[in-house]
Amino acid sequence: MAIDLGTANTLVFVKGQGIVLNEPSVVAIIEDRGKKSVLAVGDEAKTMLGRTPGNISAVRPLRDGVIADFIVTEEMIKHFIKKVHKKRTFANPRVLICVPTGSTPVERKAIQDSALA
Repeated sequence: MAIDLGTANTLVFVKGQGIVLNEPSVVAIIEDRGKKSVLAVGDEAKTMLGRTPGNISAVRPLRDGVIADFIVTEEMIKHFIKKVHKKRTFANPRVLICVPTGSTPVERKAIQDSALA
């Protein structure tokens, strides 16, 4: 499995099947009593951009080719891996993630950790 983290879209490629996921790099977050949690990711979250009530925010965790929010990016990666993993039979998928060229070692480590989670 290969993942291309893009500012606009995230792509997931599976060997022998090609691109199996192409969704916007957008995450909708709901805040309830000071606790934040992921409400939607990808296509569903994109429909919420600019149309959410005060306690829900739709964000793009990657901006200008770099990770703007580590935690949200991690949740987005986990969501996309789980979404593709449910459709395929992977015992332990090998994952390759393409990251922006301007990413720091800390950002690369955060991405690696999220893929392993």
